[in-house]
Amino acid sequence: MEGGIAMAKMDQKIVPHLWYDREAKEATEFYASIFPDSKITDVTTIHDTPSGDSDIVSFELMGQKFKAISAGPFFKFNPSISFTVRFDPAREKDAKEKLSEAWNKLSEGGTALMPLEQYPFSEWYGWIQDKYGVSWQLLLTNPEGEERPVIVPSFLFVGHNCGNAEEAVHFYLSVFKKASLGHIARYPKGMEPDKEGTIMFSDFSLENQWFTAMDSAHQHHFQFNEAISFMVYCDGQEEIDHYWNKLSAVPQAEQCGWLKDKFGISWQIVPNEMDEMMSKGTPEQLERVTKAFLKMKKFELAELQKAFKG
Repeated sequence: MEGGIAMAKMDQKIVPHLWYDREAKEATEFYASIFPDSKITDVTTIHDTPSGDSDIVSFELMGQKFKAISAGPFFKFNPSISFTVRFDPAREKDAKEKLSEAWNKLSEGGTALMPLEQYPFSEWYGWIQDKYGVSWQLLLTNPEGEERPVIVPSFLFVGHNCGNAEEAVHFYLSVFKKASLGHIARYPKGMEPDKEGTIMFSDFSLENQWFTAMDSAHQHHFQFNEAISFMVYCDGQEEIDHYWNKLSAVPQAEQCGWLKDKFGISWQIVPNEMDEMMSKGTPEQLERVTKAFLKMKKFELAELQKAFKG
């Protein structure tokens, strides 16, 4: 789990999406106050959804794009997907202090999953679930390691999914056009309950977005759910069809551009134009586009454009 920092590219194709009950604006303001180079870039309210009025928040943390929505108490965050935040002593001389400061703020009303201390893989590391339920792994990196982005989404394969991390990594590498494998470290013998040869740590890049994946055979009472999903921005209908057909594995989960893959991870396959429609449209255009997409499973770009134009 080492590596220096590579700054995020702003033409981000894959954007993490957080689902809150009503706290999207409050939570994103909280995160923007903790991490440097962070801000809310847009708030749009859509009306008459199955959850009533919903706030959609676009925000950036340390230069990386995120989305959040307030859309009702349907999903609870859990540590199956967390965000690793890398503090690099080569980039900031007080990286360790900044990490501790972020930890203290995220700890307010939160729960430590792994205490902030020294570990074999990092001189200073902790895993915290914040007061909204989102999990963060704060890591002091080895400046001599390979470059990685500041924030990396991390998948934890547990329960019936334990042992699937390697298959999942290779599956995603086959689905995304621009993809590469980073490191793989396997559990050695004698680390029971973890099985020898399963994935202790791996990282991989999809469309310039790095992810990590690991198996854990310890007892965990959670699985992947829709609270955290990943939006894939597409250039046209052909690309929407490609990702939809490759990733979707649970027909009943298909709704409004959302799908669930065979490991239970949720994705949203959306056209690039969607953000512009939602943030720059008039209230009438917004209403028409919302009505149109609420009826869809896979997004049909031509229908959305037609609704927007009226």
